[in-house]
Amino acid sequence: MYIKPSAYIRKNYKDVASLCKSTGEPVFLTNNGEGELVVMSIEAYEGHARQAKIQQDLLRLELEKAKGLATYTDIDDFDAELAAVIDAAENGSVASDE
Repeated sequence: MYIKPSAYIRKNYKDVASLCKSTGEPVFLTNNGEGELVVMSIEAYEGHARQAKIQQDLLRLELEKAKGLATYTDIDDFDAELAAVIDAAENGSVASDE
């Protein structure tokens, strides 16, 4: 984790961008000692967004199964649905809500 004052980014934008890209870690910016913003590379953001989408879709599948809305004839059907969720997130598409 990297923490910098907000004034640092104004004077050292290229350094902050380089740090984000090279480490894949976010940089936390403070204002008067208080956390204010988080800066990260687009690649890191997209990775976080993919992970969040996968978690959201997996939770949806679990809830549907718990409510009896989704039924699977065998483990292969469930595995196929999980693979579709992960594939959709990795390829930037939306998994179907059958």
